[in-house]
Amino acid sequence: MILMSNEEQHSSFVETIWNLLKEAIQEIQRKNNSGLSFEELYRNAYTMVLHKHGEKLYNGLRDVVTQHLESKVRVDVLGSLNNNFLQTLNAAWNDHQTSMVMIRDILMYMDRVYVQQNNCENVYNLGLSLFRDRVVRYGCIGNHLRVTLLNMIMMERRGEVIDRLAIKNACQMLMMLGIDTRHVYEEDFESHFLSQSAEFYRIESHKFLAENSASVYIRKVEARINEEAERAKHYLDESTEKRIVKVVEEELIERHMKTIVEMDNSGVVHMLTTKRR
Repeated sequence: MILMSNEEQHSSFVETIWNLLKEAIQEIQRKNNSGLSFEELYRNAYTMVLHKHGEKLYNGLRDVVTQHLESKVRVDVLGSLNNNFLQTLNAAWNDHQTSMVMIRDILMYMDRVYVQQNNCENVYNLGLSLFRDRVVRYGCIGNHLRVTLLNMIMMERRGEVIDRLAIKNACQMLMMLGIDTRHVYEEDFESHFLSQSAEFYRIESHKFLAENSASVYIRKVEARINEEAERAKHYLDESTEKRIVKVVEEELIERHMKTIVEMDNSGVVHMLTTKRR
């Protein structure tokens, strides 16, 4: 009969606890959490951290979440690139948030002790970072997301009806993935949106000027500014409003101020001259 040392027994005990927690996390990810005892799982996580195994628990969590995102979530999103992409991504995002809230509750003691002592990302933010890097910014997904959003906005500018809610959900997701900053939303969408918008209005300004009098041109500019402000309010991040309005004003007004003022038979100079007579 071979007897295990106290150290071996402890190691085996810790491994057993971790396997129970790992299985529970996977059940949560599979939406099979109705039979789980969250109180028991909390106690198990508490025991691991209390006995100085917070690192094993934290790294194990990261590995389990990563594995789920790569083998299930990412595969589903990649499979939807040509069919219900935004809806599939949003559903995956909502499921991920829900599961991470449940996991965070189980690992609350680890968040309070191990995470604080080691200056790590807390459980929920770790989940955000992993979803950002393993799904949203993986390969062609990030590019497809950006192109899809930009194309839909261009369609609306041309008068077509689009799924505004789908864009709003995607923009809110990008904002949340920045974890209290705008950088993900800015880098992955907004900077491209503003650049594309500038090009669109640069072309449109020449068309408007060629086809309209100064007064009609100004009315069209006002309409476009109102459209873009309304768009930002309804389904982009609200902080985008002042940025897109500035782009429209630069491309439709500031670049053509001299032309608008001096337009034959309709510009400000013409109107002032006519009034003097």
